This record gives sequence, structure tokens and C-alpha cells, in this order.
Amino acid sequence: MRFPHGPLRQLVSAVFAANGSEQVEADLIGNHLVEANLAGHDSHGVIRTPIYIQWLKDGDVLANRRLQITHEMDSLALVDGQQGYGQSIGRQVVELGLEKCRRHGAAVVAVKNSGHLGRIGHWAELAADAGCVSLHFVNTSGKGMFVVPAGGVEPRLSVNPVTIGVPVEGRSHVVLDIAAAAAAEGKLKVARNAGNLVPDNWILDAEGQPTNDPNAFYGPPMGAILPIAGHKGYGLSFMVELLAGALTGNGCSQKGKTRLEQGMLSIFVDPSQLPMQDFFGPDAARYIDFVKSCRPATAGNPVLVPGEIEDKRRQDRTENGIELDDKTWQQIVASARECSVPEELIANAVGK
Repeated sequence: MRFPHGPLRQLVSAVFAANGSEQVEADLIGNHLVEANLAGHDSHGVIRTPIYIQWLKDGDVLANRRLQITHEMDSLALVDGQQGYGQSIGRQVVELGLEKCRRHGAAVVAVKNSGHLGRIGHWAELAADAGCVSLHFVNTSGKGMFVVPAGGVEPRLSVNPVTIGVPVEGRSHVVLDIAAAAAAEGKLKVARNAGNLVPDNWILDAEGQPTNDPNAFYGPPMGAILPIAGHKGYGLSFMVELLAGALTGNGCSQKGKTRLEQGMLSIFVDPSQLPMQDFFGPDAARYIDFVKSCRPATAGNPVLVPGEIEDKRRQDRTENGIELDDKTWQQIVASARECSVPEELIANAVGK
């Protein structure tokens, strides 16, 4: 089934408002989740709605939290997300970072104790909208510890997103939004709900054997996710643990954690305050064109630059709707009805 994005936003926002979020926060969450679906990142989209609500009920995430600044300098801040919804906490981090970046040319914000920060590419896009380059490194302190080190079969790392956003005047933003793991865990949720297998070299079962069945990953007992590119991805993931875990105070992945706590180290740079602003934009545009001029390996499939596939998916899904499997949709409907969201909003979301 395909769902129009506008009514779907309203429905998801209403679910969070009915569960105690102020309307501004509920709208931030609803918009963020639907925007993730529009960009093609279904793993971080509306499938998260019932998961977040369950975390709220369990006390693992808290509504209407504000950043608590624990240490601050002109271009540096250490902040505590107080276990708020990451869709709200992440936006507050970006706003703080951009405010400092405008005044000082660059800024670093380190946040600990945030709820799930969603699609990290969204935060790079917000910074790029403001004309700033940004880098974001994210970990969890242990509940999301699904990834094995190269040569191992026991999880020791989180999925650990790495995101870099670069604005280019007159062009779409260039945004690299990846996990240091072979797959974000949310992609396994999507595959399981849809009854699909996953590609080779993504996951291991509980015995450390390769599998294509997402159910084998979830167990019980739980399996594990492989790093990208073997030892190279493992090395990248390891460094993200140190940057987003140890350097933020959130903590590197460890056993025994029962609540998902995310840390994020965000770096912002304002290119307009560098003495090369007349070079940066034109050279970036030149390089984009140079890379895209490469002869494709398959006729009809041109070379893309980071962020371009999200743009294409966003255009398609904005026009034609967001595709959701029936199980995911029924989970969202159950969450909505449980908190007495009006049936009209549910019906509107499917265009009826």
C-alpha cells in the first residue's frame, strides 16, 4: 500500500501528541519519521512509531525534554539530552551548533543521553540548509550493540552512523549518510515485517553463521550484524565509538545496558567565513560534474553522488506515496487506536 505523506504525518504526530508530547515535539517527530520514508530510509521512518511509544511507556525515552548544557565555550558545548526523543534533541543540537558556528565560524557539540536520533542525514540537511558543512558521529552505549568486530562473532559495537553534509550553491546538498555496519538494524525490522530475506554478508545467526533470514538475527537468542568492508568498516566503527561514546560522555558500547542511549559528536563549519568561499562552491560543483561524467558500468544507470538517490526517492514518494507493508501499517494503526487517535486520521492516511 502507498500512503500520501501529508495525512501520514498528521496521523503519526497525533499518536505522539496523544502520548504526552507537546504539539511542537509531536510534529517534529512525525515530520522526521515521514521525511525518512520519503528519502527511502524506511528503517528510520514510521515503522519506529510503535517502538518509540513502547519505549515511552517503559520509561526508556521521555517526552518534552530540553538540552541541558553541562559545559560551554565559545565554539564548544557538552550537552545532556536527558533521554528525550532524538527527533527533538537532535534538532536542538543542530540549532545550538549553528548558532555558535555563525558567531565563530566553526562549532562542536557533543551530546549524551539522547533517545534514538533517527535518520542522521536529516541533521546534516538542516545544517546544509543554513549553508554549513557538518559531520555527525553517533553511537549507543550498549542496548544497540549489534555489530561484531572484524574476525569476531560476538557483538562489541553499535551500528554507528557516520554522516557528512556539504551545501553547494545552486545544487542539491551532498549528504553521505551511512552506518559503519553492513545494515542499520531498522532495515532488518523492515525486512522481517515484509517477510523478506536480506542480502548476503549482512547478518550472522546466534551461532555466528551467515544467514539471510532476519528472524535468525532476532532469535532468541540474538544474532549479530557484520561491519561494512571488513576490517575497514570495523576500524571506522571503532573510532565512532570513541568519538560519539567516550568523547561525549555517553559511553562506548558495553554489556548490561537495557535502555537505548545515544551519543552524537557534531561538527559544524561555515564555509562563508573561510578566505576561500569563492573557490569552495565552484570547485565542489566542478567535481560533482566531473564524477558524474564517468562512463557508467551499466548503460542507463548513471553514476550518482551522495544524497542524489535520496533526492530521487523523495521526488517519487512525494508524488506517488510512501509504500508500507501491511504488518507495519497495522502496528501503526494499533498504536493510534490504543491512545484513541480519531479514526478519521487513520482513514485519511490511506486516502479513504
